[in-house]
Amino acid sequence: MKINEVSKLYDISADTLRYYERIGLIPPVTRNESGIRDYSETDCNWVQFAKCMRGAGLSVESLIEYVTLFGEGDKTRAARKELLIEERAKLVERMAQMQETLDKLNWKIDNYYKCTEFEDTKLK
Repeated sequence: MKINEVSKLYDISADTLRYYERIGLIPPVTRNESGIRDYSETDCNWVQFAKCMRGAGLSVESLIEYVTLFGEGDKTRAARKELLIEERAKLVERMAQMQETLDKLNWKIDNYYKCTEFEDTKLK
């Protein structure tokens, strides 16, 4: 697939895809004989992985480390797994914080009219 097709498929700009490759957030993309990026299924899987992980809040640094370790081969499996476990723990914590915020917002919304009626009464 050409970069514009991948850009549309994953809703990521071509510039962002080039940036991801340049900084090592995804491995180097397959190129055709003319040197033009020709995304393979594997390349697309990396794009999808990067987009998913970034969307969940994983840091660019952690993802670059993961891609680097992946490129070093099977000897880094334990390190890659540990990195993913650490990132999962951070994500679980963020999700708990978000759930707490959501609960507070729901309470506020559910009690909004009661609160505003109380405030109106106090002002009279």
